[in-house]
Amino acid sequence: MKPHVCPWWLGPLLNLPMRRWVQDPVRILSPFVREGMTVLEPGPGMGFFTLDLARLVGSTGQVIAVDLQPRMLAGLMRRAAKAGLDARIETRVAAAKRMGIDDLKGSVDFSLAFAMVHELPSPQDFFAELAPCLKPNGCVLMVEPAGHVPDDVFVDQVKAACAAGLVLSERPKIWRSLTAVLRQG
Repeated sequence: MKPHVCPWWLGPLLNLPMRRWVQDPVRILSPFVREGMTVLEPGPGMGFFTLDLARLVGSTGQVIAVDLQPRMLAGLMRRAAKAGLDARIETRVAAAKRMGIDDLKGSVDFSLAFAMVHELPSPQDFFAELAPCLKPNGCVLMVEPAGHVPDDVFVDQVKAACAAGLVLSERPKIWRSLTAVLRQG
């Protein structure tokens, strides 16, 4: 599968309220996220999951959203400010091949990689950069759209995560999605 980047102008469409009927962020995230956590969200777009992540981590937690596209992050922060959650969210513009998260080594409790790993030029490089940032027993919820991402590509993504030192621990059910929870050993 050839990597591509979701165009910024699709951001508002990804945040349509009806999407919550089939992919409710609170239902998907609450098994993994608690008050006070540090959460890393690569590829958040305009923040479909980010605002709920910020609510779940509470006033003592932090969400770090990293995206290639400044317009996506600007839209996310407009929505966060409107919801009164902007103080809990830090945004970072990523480089083409690196997220620029070396300063987070050993400090991330949870990372959400939702429908974005297939857009990367190298899942191996992505997981090699992400894995060291996780705390012991920290985890990544990787979700890819079924049908859009072939099963064999998803299997290769899981193998790339495991090669970076993560361990597959479960496969939660999310509508029309391929899923994996990968834990730091």
